[in-house]
Amino acid sequence: MIAMGNKTILEENREYWTGRAAGYSEVNRLELATIQRERWRSCLREEIARHFPACRSEELRVLEVGTGPGFFAILLRELGYAVTAIDLTPAMLEEAKKNAGALSGEICFMEMNAEALTFPAQCFDAVISRNLTWNLPHPARAYAEWARVLNPGGLLLNFDANWYAYLFDESAQTAFERDRVNSAEQGVWDQNVGENFNVMEDIARRVPLSAIRRPAWDLAVLEKLGLKAEADEDIWRKLWSEEEKLNFASTPLFLVKARKASP
Repeated sequence: MIAMGNKTILEENREYWTGRAAGYSEVNRLELATIQRERWRSCLREEIARHFPACRSEELRVLEVGTGPGFFAILLRELGYAVTAIDLTPAMLEEAKKNAGALSGEICFMEMNAEALTFPAQCFDAVISRNLTWNLPHPARAYAEWARVLNPGGLLLNFDANWYAYLFDESAQTAFERDRVNSAEQGVWDQNVGENFNVMEDIARRVPLSAIRRPAWDLAVLEKLGLKAEADEDIWRKLWSEEEKLNFASTPLFLVKARKASP
């Protein structure tokens, strides 16, 4: 496990995201209060229904990995799925339960490491994640775990981006800085500027995916695991708000989709 001093990357991540829990929860509440709620809910419904056309939502067990303040877990439960949502950080799970409100009792929230799931094999129909993989010290190990808990014929959906490529690539650095200028000029709240972002940059320099171009890496790993994978690199166009498009123009969101073979 990657470590610095006496702390592992996972311990540093838990500490960092504990401090960010309240602020990140505010971002999720804004999404829940705007058109972003329906954009994301429609996307999740369409992707899952396309894969399971003969199944009712209540028949499907869905695992969300890295739920954070609960945005996906809430939407998935609203859509009728049986939802288990895990996160490494207890403070995030507390925020998720608060944000879920009356739905909190209908969602199974659990503290768990995305790279070392404690579930038995083949117990979920879908595994879904957003903005997590880039942050992991052993992302290939995480994918192997997610594939392990998928039922045969199951679906994996992972939304992510090359978030910290600018730390390793000069052209990405230039584009990242341009995003900061454009956001400031348009008077948009810049989610990449604030307290302790230097701490996350330090962690990002030491996790493997910051320096790797994706989603090509993801597709290769998933294929080796025996899943049939594809990527939608334009998903950001229909999901992101105009503010997000300004903030993150240099790091567009992609969707990795994978299917586990049926017996």
